Amino acid sequence: MRGLKTGPSSSPSSGLQCLMIPGVCLLVSFLGYGSQLLFYNSPDLAPGPLTSRQTKIFNLLILCLWWTYYKAVTVDPGRYYPFPPPPPSSTHPSPDDQKSLSSSKNNNNNPRPPPPPPRWCKKCNTPKPPRSHHCRHCGRCIPKMDHHCPWTANCVSMQTFPYFLRFLLYTNLSLWMLAYFLGQRLASIWADRHLPAYLGPTLPHLILLVIMSLTCLGAMAALGILLYTTVKGWVLNSTMIEDWEVERHEAILARCRSDDSDYWGLDGGGGRLQLEAIEFPYDLGFFQNMAQAMGTRNVLLWFFPFARGPVISTTVPGKGTGWEWEENGFNPRTGMWPPLDPEKARRGNVGWPGAAERVRIEEEQGRRYETAEERKAAFAERQEADLRRRRTQLIAELEEVEEDEDGDWVGKPLWTNSEGDRLWDYGVDEEADMVAVGEDDEDEDVPIAELIRRRKKEA
Repeated sequence: MRGLKTGPSSSPSSGLQCLMIPGVCLLVSFLGYGSQLLFYNSPDLAPGPLTSRQTKIFNLLILCLWWTYYKAVTVDPGRYYPFPPPPPSSTHPSPDDQKSLSSSKNNNNNPRPPPPPPRWCKKCNTPKPPRSHHCRHCGRCIPKMDHHCPWTANCVSMQTFPYFLRFLLYTNLSLWMLAYFLGQRLASIWADRHLPAYLGPTLPHLILLVIMSLTCLGAMAALGILLYTTVKGWVLNSTMIEDWEVERHEAILARCRSDDSDYWGLDGGGGRLQLEAIEFPYDLGFFQNMAQAMGTRNVLLWFFPFARGPVISTTVPGKGTGWEWEENGFNPRTGMWPPLDPEKARRGNVGWPGAAERVRIEEEQGRRYETAEERKAAFAERQEADLRRRRTQLIAELEEVEEDEDGDWVGKPLWTNSEGDRLWDYGVDEEADMVAVGEDDEDEDVPIAELIRRRKKEA
């Protein structure tokens, strides 16, 4: 299913990616116009050429297909811009700003945990709102990223989803109508199979009819599955990436339940992370889900080929469409999605041999010892801990996943879903999606001016 739903997993500069759009255009021309030429130039293919009504309807569907494909290719998937910078004097925090930063971190008077601050993309150097991911092909964070589609050379996102859905709809309608025309002619050939061959169509026309029928059948199967998965995500208000995250979260919880523990070991130094079940928060009911994705509650505009779609709000920084997402309230607080991936937390934050071991060693180094024997014993313990850490780090480096030039992984594989997909296959830059565990680590890559702006807003 990997290549069927997301296309070939190749690098952005791959020559294969450059052939996708011309290949789609050739396929549409071959099936859409080649079939009509075959019907008109083969009078022996019963029931003969298409009628005037059939020709108008079929070519109207093809015209809608071309337009929606053009929009799915050319519409920008969305771009997040940095918040307006603070005054130049705020570049170096004043004592009041420093006090605000420290006091906001130590303020625990709120009984209900507040939503976490907006994530920050260290590659884009911009805010990273919920449901956004950094696309390795587009080179930026994409709002409500579904996947990067190589057949359109564009991301299926909040801004391009309506055009992509309409393209799939009109493509499938065109294929179903073409399949009906081809089936009529194949049925007539089978009905006249006992007649002399010279009374039927010529051999080149028969070969072309068979090739066209097989091509149409394959395209119907592939695009039918893609239409089904797209409509499913549309109704449930989920993306392919979020479906992958749901499956990963359920697998992690199932593993914890099998171990009779709510904790996940982060490293060999005793670090542990408590996990909790999180419900998918963006399913608001099928009509609200569909209206949100199409940018309008007018059902007639959902399938109109010339209708528009939602765009990122630029009125108020950090507010509005594309920045904030309504949640269904099933979780204790907002902003809990996506669930933390313990493996990413280990890779992105804790490292080897682990934070717990490092803290213990630092505490040992800060002690004052009464006698020389105590200092020698502490030194020997540190040597042993250092040897153990180096041994663990060596094993980790040998097991660590490496990436080759084509984006394939060698060594110990990352987690994949039941179809063998990982985030890389959907176009996500997995390095930019690394997460931190602690509050201090979450702010590590955020510019100081942005931290000050957040603290003043909270105050």
